[in-house]
Amino acid sequence: MGSDRPVWHWIARFSLLRRGPVSRYGMAVLAAAVALLLRLAVDGAMQSGFPFLTFFPAVILTAFMAGRGPGVVAGALSGVAAWYYFIPPYESFALDRSVALALGFYAVVVAVDVALIHGMQTTLARLQEERGRTASLLEAQTTMFHELQHRVANNMQFVSALLDLQRRSVERSPEGAMAALEEAGRRLHTMARVHRRLHDPRSGDDFGSHVEGLCQDLLAAAGAPGIVCRVAVQAAPHSPERLLALALLIVEALTNSLKHAFAGRDGGTVTVELHALPDRPGQLRLLVADDGIGLPEGFDVQHLPSLGWKIIQSLAAQLCGQLSYGRADGTGTRIELRFPA
Repeated sequence: MGSDRPVWHWIARFSLLRRGPVSRYGMAVLAAAVALLLRLAVDGAMQSGFPFLTFFPAVILTAFMAGRGPGVVAGALSGVAAWYYFIPPYESFALDRSVALALGFYAVVVAVDVALIHGMQTTLARLQEERGRTASLLEAQTTMFHELQHRVANNMQFVSALLDLQRRSVERSPEGAMAALEEAGRRLHTMARVHRRLHDPRSGDDFGSHVEGLCQDLLAAAGAPGIVCRVAVQAAPHSPERLLALALLIVEALTNSLKHAFAGRDGGTVTVELHALPDRPGQLRLLVADDGIGLPEGFDVQHLPSLGWKIIQSLAAQLCGQLSYGRADGTGTRIELRFPA
């Protein structure tokens, strides 16, 4: 197929448009000189009346390969050479009506050629830029589509794991099947709410504001106006998947506090802190603590049948983090996670 390409394609391969002015204007002088030598070589074999015969191709090639400015220079040099050598009276710059008419015709043709070639080059440059932009948009769209597929697959896997955990709890206690389904539905609804908050372009990229909003949603759903949620977020994971996993872990930890920490009390405080560890670059520390009744003596989360704790452990493993729990300062419960950003 290479032989079917037009000659302009092969000429464009040697384009000087991206070169410096020395190369471009040097070509203009060289093209005019070569055109003059060719015209002198064929002068004896030609009839008079074709003074610009070899100069027009020189101007066109120069404008096409070197640009508008060099094309104008080549046209001017060629016009002067043709006027001096090939328009009678020869070897002079005599100017009469016929000479002026010939030079004017030459100037008009050269101007039209240069203008057309410049317009074509401008259009081709814009077309090439648009094609590059379209290719970039297509690549970004393809990447976003694969990212969406990856996220959907991860979310479906999480939902499958959640339902499997819920199924196991039903197997241990079949009479609680309805409550298990309601609990699963609540968690899926919470997961959808977390998704909306994290991926809503109107909500910005401030993870702290997302956590603050999740806290307020959970407090409103729990009907606990006397409980205060304090959020201090100074850092966040880098990838959307890790942000989602961390947000879901925070939601489960807050849900546990709201369900168990303030039994028999009208109010309390839940604190959520997330910051980088100064002594361990690239590591983050999450703390979810409350001032509630605290964990009972001899509490062992490994033997706790609570689905919430199992989900917290699963999300901590997904974040490749080190999970710990215990009593907060004085009273209450503390859940701490150290994990890579």
